[in-house]
Amino acid sequence: RMRDVVREVTVAGNVLDFALSVVLATQPGPDHPTATRYLRFGSSPRGAQSLVTAAKIYALLDIRYNVAKEDLLRAAKPALRHRIGLSFEAEADGMTADSVLDLVIEGVHKADKDPISV
Repeated sequence: RMRDVVREVTVAGNVLDFALSVVLATQPGPDHPTATRYLRFGSSPRGAQSLVTAAKIYALLDIRYNVAKEDLLRAAKPALRHRIGLSFEAEADGMTADSVLDLVIEGVHKADKDPISV
């Protein structure tokens, strides 16, 4: 029954766009300098599913029936830290999966058209 309740939590388009932007920003490439520097590989589409589902649970725990960007931020590290692969440079610089995700999220936050405070 709880799975059904979680599935019914709504996610606004701009919030879903933010979640997808975070996951895409973990992909190394010319548009994502942090990921290019510190990651061998980024999160897959299943990471996006995990992120949104975890955010829905956080919303329910706060007795809300819609996901806020704050829920995504709260869920990002637990949902994505094991879905990214650190590069040698990240390890040499003392970076952890969480610290790389902090940088990725900060970059997405700065580019976001609908900013929130982090």
